[in-house]
Amino acid sequence: MGEQQHVRFPQEVIDEYAALGVDLPALFSAGHLGTRMGVEIVEASADRVVGTMPVEGNTQPYGLLHGGASAVLAETLGSVGSMLHGGSSKIAVGVDLNCTHHRGARSGLVTGVATPVHRGRSTATYEIVISDEEGRRVCTARLTCLLRDVRPGDGAHLTTTG
Repeated sequence: MGEQQHVRFPQEVIDEYAALGVDLPALFSAGHLGTRMGVEIVEASADRVVGTMPVEGNTQPYGLLHGGASAVLAETLGSVGSMLHGGSSKIAVGVDLNCTHHRGARSGLVTGVATPVHRGRSTATYEIVISDEEGRRVCTARLTCLLRDVRPGDGAHLTTTG
């Protein structure tokens, strides 16, 4: 997601990763899949991650927001929160995702808000609420990530050169 300059990170997070030469916007993005789906992360901290995604281009044959698209948004936001909780010495790897779809969305943007349910040493669990532009809940998801130690070569393509 090359358009991540507007993401708001806590200053201590910016400082921690800058000292390591890590490109925060690349590290805390939705990656190639998120780019194709139009996912934008607009706020990111271990306490709250907010992102948006257009309904257009992410629908199923009936013209409704695809449940898998909601899952992509939810996993992206929960993973970012888990990574921020784990810090620069950990990698967050999703191990469980469940989604309950409450209503359909046919147009506009949906917004996901991820908040922690549990933040431990080895796992982090986030609840992600996805709402339509009228504030109606479209989907509720829960993501649990394993927090494992960074190994040589992890995310090397995400660091800056210089």
